[in-house]
Amino acid sequence: MPPRPRFDRRAPVRELPNINDRISYPQLRVVDADGSQLGVITREEALDVAKDRDLDLVLVSEKADPPVCRIMDYGKFKFEQEKKAKEAKKKSHQTEVKEVKMRYKIDSHDYQVRIGQAVRFLKDGDKVKCTVIFRGREIQHTALAEQLLFRMAKDLEESAEIQQDPKREGRNMIMFLTPRKTPLTKEKDAAAQAAKAVRTIPSPVRQLSNAEPAPSEA
Repeated sequence: MPPRPRFDRRAPVRELPNINDRISYPQLRVVDADGSQLGVITREEALDVAKDRDLDLVLVSEKADPPVCRIMDYGKFKFEQEKKAKEAKKKSHQTEVKEVKMRYKIDSHDYQVRIGQAVRFLKDGDKVKCTVIFRGREIQHTALAEQLLFRMAKDLEESAEIQQDPKREGRNMIMFLTPRKTPLTKEKDAAAQAAKAVRTIPSPVRQLSNAEPAPSEA
């Protein structure tokens, strides 16, 4: 019987960046940290310049002749590149509708599990379809299902806002939530400021002093 193939369980080798001593080309075209051209210099000269500036020598174009390097803070550069990649991935995310299903008689533990699921979906930028499933004669308890859905919306108000109020859909009751765009604290502050402004508006009724007689009736 032939031996079974063995799988290589070792982690893949990470490709190290071509910076500083890992650059082996003898001649380099070097761009300084401020963007100015230092021209074609030897590898040793380029490393000395980077060291004097307490920065890194980074290979940016290996195919050029001679290869092009730039003097920079590689740690900061790597951080900015990773940040841009995350932002690009976030912008390219296609919004999906994820569903959370439950019964109107759901117990406390299962309810908290559904809340956790909804929070994860909302943080990923997806909409959430909250569905209460009825079986048999349970369809007569639509009022309780509606209360449950509004309770869920209230418990998720920090992360979501209602896109569509609870409504019947066949033998189910559904509600749609969408990720909250404005932090709830800002909305509350705005509402408080509006209420304060209303309270400070002077009354249009002129108060009569004791010295000023009221106008007599014609």
